[in-house]
Amino acid sequence: MTPTGSSPPAAPTAVLGLGLAAIGRPAYITLGRDRDLPGDRSPAALRARTSELLDAAASLGIGYVDAARSYGRAEEFLASWLRGREQVPFVASKWGYRYTGGWRTDAERHEVKEHTAAAFERQYRESTALLGPWLRLYQVHSLTGDSPLWDDEPLLRRLAEVRDEGTELGFSTSGPEQAAAVRRGLELAVDGRPLFSSVQSTWNLLETSAAGALAEAHAAGLRVVVKEGVANGRLTEHGVPADSPLAAAARDSGVGVDALALGAALAQPWCDVVLSGAVTVAQLASNAAATRVAGLDVGGLVEPQDPEDYWSSRSRLPWA
Repeated sequence: MTPTGSSPPAAPTAVLGLGLAAIGRPAYITLGRDRDLPGDRSPAALRARTSELLDAAASLGIGYVDAARSYGRAEEFLASWLRGREQVPFVASKWGYRYTGGWRTDAERHEVKEHTAAAFERQYRESTALLGPWLRLYQVHSLTGDSPLWDDEPLLRRLAEVRDEGTELGFSTSGPEQAAAVRRGLELAVDGRPLFSSVQSTWNLLETSAAGALAEAHAAGLRVVVKEGVANGRLTEHGVPADSPLAAAARDSGVGVDALALGAALAQPWCDVVLSGAVTVAQLASNAAATRVAGLDVGGLVEPQDPEDYWSSRSRLPWA
C-alpha cells in the first residue's frame, strides 16, 4: 500500500457506474439492507429513493446506469427519472431473468432464469417500452455454460438483428466458471461479426478468477464492466471486521472499506466500468471516493477465495 504522504495514485481509466439491482425491488442479497433501507419499501418509496440516487450520481459525474428486467421495477423507476432530461447517462439493461418476488421480501423465489427466444422477445418489448429512447446496451443476464442460448440459432439470429439495428449487445456472467463463459462469449459470432461488444462479470478482492478472461475481452475491444465489486456487502463495513488489515488501510486513507474495494477494481488495466450498488446517497458518495484511491495496492490485504467457495457462500446470503 502507498505510504501516507506519498504522491497520490494516478487516476484510473475506468469509471464508476450505478447498478440498480439492490434498489429496484424490496429484497436483495446485500448485507446490511435493514440498516440501509427504510421500513417502507413500497414501490413509491423505492421509486423516490432511486430518483435521489440518480440525482446524486449525475451530480458526481456518474454517467453509466445498469438495470435488468429482473430488478423489480428498476427499469420503470429509471424511465420515470429520465423523462424530460436533456443530459442522460449511458443506459444498459438485461434480459434472461424475470422478477417473481411479488414485491415481497419473503418470496419463495425472487427471480427465474429463462434464456429462450420467447423470453427475449417478451422482455425486449418490455424493456424498450420503458427505455426505448435511451437503451444503449441490452445484455444476456448471467450467461453460463449450460445456457441453451449458445446453440439456439433462431435466437442468435434475432439477437444479431437487434445488434444490426444499432443496439449494443452484451452478456453478464456469474458463478465459478465465469472465465469459461467470458471466453465462449468472445467467440460467438453471427454472419461473421462478433455478437457481443460488452461483458459484465463479478470481480472483487475475494473473487478474482475471471481476471485473465476479462483481460482477453478488453484486448478484443469489448467494454468490460465489473459488478459486485464489494461482494454483496462483504467488502464493506457490514462485512469487514474493524480490526482487519483492510479496515485499517481504509482508515489510514480516509475512506471507507467499500472505496478501497471498488478502487481495486477501477485499477485493473482491463476494466472500463465498475458498478456501485449503493442504495443510499451516503453510500454512493462513499463509493465515489474509490476514484481517489484506485492506485493503492490493497490486494495483499485480502486473501482471494476459491471460486467454488466464494459462490457457495454467496448462494447462502439471505434475501432481505
